[in-house]
Amino acid sequence: MAVTTLDPKTALVVIDLQNGVVAAPGTPHATTDVIARTVELADAFRARRLPVVLVRVTAAPDGSDRTPGRNEFPRSAHTPPAGWDEIIDDLAGHREDITVTKRNWSAFYGTDLDLHLRRRGITQIVLTGVATSIGVESTARAAHEHGYHLTLAIDAMTDVDADAHRNSAERIFPRIGESGTTADILDLLAKTHP
Repeated sequence: MAVTTLDPKTALVVIDLQNGVVAAPGTPHATTDVIARTVELADAFRARRLPVVLVRVTAAPDGSDRTPGRNEFPRSAHTPPAGWDEIIDDLAGHREDITVTKRNWSAFYGTDLDLHLRRRGITQIVLTGVATSIGVESTARAAHEHGYHLTLAIDAMTDVDADAHRNSAERIFPRIGESGTTADILDLLAKTHP
């Protein structure tokens, strides 16, 4: 893991740190630690007037916007509780932040994320969130395909399965970006964006 540089136009993109998602336990990093580290990154980005993008996932109550493909997991008839798709209080309430709502795994597919980033001249994103192997990895792959430089804050993301997190961190992320700890990224941010 080596984080070498942060572009002058870098944004923090936070995946699915919302009430219903963070209620599930995380591994290998506790969800509370992921939240604390992401808040630390968000505060540092805001202090430097760099964009913070909060991505949330939601779904129509009747399931009409679900991805239609077949898979081996049964579809749940469970109705999520009210407020499950709201950004957690620890991150919410900053008017300058950008909120993107997605209905798929990737924060790019079917959203205006790329438009928000390009309008601001963003060339690099730092990525955090839940779940490493699903929303985070899908967004990381799409960011790479869209031509963004990518930095992955490995200790500011978690999964429901430690092996799935490890697979993303060790096999996928090194092929599409640079990985490091929150401390590594904050140190580099202080040096490149004083």
